[in-house]
Amino acid sequence: MEKGTVKFFNEDKGFGFITHDESNKELFVHKSNTKEILFENDKVEFVIENGNRGEYAAKVKII
Repeated sequence: MEKGTVKFFNEDKGFGFITHDESNKELFVHKSNTKEILFENDKVEFVIENGNRGEYAAKVKII
């Protein structure tokens, strides 16, 4: 599992971004890829998957 920090998450729109700890890369996260309610600065773990628009965070869990 990868680790990172929630940079932004809009619950109404259902998406946000996570900053990856190792690469500092920002990864898109959709509410369908987590069972958690995410807030800015939450520490999370996740897997990186590839989609039509590039890499995104999946299986996101707060740690």
